Amino acid sequence: MAPAGPGHPWTGVKFAAAWGSRDILDAILVRPDLVAEISADRAIDRGGIFRHPLRFSRLRLDATVEDVPGFGAGPTAAAG
Repeated sequence: MAPAGPGHPWTGVKFAAAWGSRDILDAILVRPDLVAEISADRAIDRGGIFRHPLRFSRLRLDATVEDVPGFGAGPTAAAG
């Protein structure tokens, strides 16, 4: 992994250490070279902090970074 350059899509995002915690994780952004499948919840509390941590599922060696749309682009996942 290598440090992220300017313009990383998560620059400025805050992540809570645990549910109900005001402790902020010290996240280090990295350059996106691999595609990972994750489980995520978009719940954000009043302080603008994501409520739940991301959970790693698996590396997607069948996909490249260019195959994945950027944040806010492409179709959204179905709920349910």
